[in-house]
Amino acid sequence: MPPRSKRVRTFDPARTRAAVLAQYRHVREAVAQLTPEQSAAPTRLGDWTVRELVAHLSIAVGVVTRALELPEPTRLELPLDAYAAATFAGAGAVDEAAHTASAETDPDVLFARADRVEEVLATVSDERLVPLLPGAMSFADFLVTRVVELVVHTDDLNSAGLDVPIDPKALAIVTRFLADSLAVKAPGGSVEVRIPPYAVVQCVAGPRHTRGTPPNVVETDALTWVRLATGRADWATEVRAARVSASGERADLAEVLPLMG
Repeated sequence: MPPRSKRVRTFDPARTRAAVLAQYRHVREAVAQLTPEQSAAPTRLGDWTVRELVAHLSIAVGVVTRALELPEPTRLELPLDAYAAATFAGAGAVDEAAHTASAETDPDVLFARADRVEEVLATVSDERLVPLLPGAMSFADFLVTRVVELVVHTDDLNSAGLDVPIDPKALAIVTRFLADSLAVKAPGGSVEVRIPPYAVVQCVAGPRHTRGTPPNVVETDALTWVRLATGRADWATEVRAARVSASGERADLAEVLPLMG
């Protein structure tokens, strides 16, 4: 069994399940009220309209049900600390699937599998292994990735003109997961990254800070961090706009971002 990295925390399964349900309900309510004009609106995701984005969300949540219909794998293959890096390889398949699914314009049909998520969460154990294309994950870890999908794409919907609430507990999970993923990709202790009130991590190789004010500090808000970590925002642009504070000669994360594809 692949070892879990000490740089990725263990997330409370009950909180993760609650976050999945809370954010999915927000998304589902918004999707049910979409007008044809809203569905056709462009997004910041290449050639995707809101329709493709909604289709992708239906797949991202529906896979919870679909994966459990397959035989359970015999061993863990993808620990949570490897998930962020693994997303780059599947970007092309994700795009193709979203375009194919978007041909279905009835949200009730599109979300038929996803709407079973509450039923599934009530019956499946945290330890159950789930078969996925990048590798088998535990159900508890897999649900963390579903929170990431829901929060990141809710923000995408909002950037396209919608006003979908983001559950604070879901945002906390995503912020912490992406901060931990930074420490996995750029291990070290020379830079302290602060995303109040959710996360603080040490990263980047170099002299380790032990006391007093760290010489290299990055600080930003949670949504800006999520956008940077997932390629929705540009490091230099966010620093110039003062949405990111970066002090110290090593406090430039441009070369290690984004963390997910």
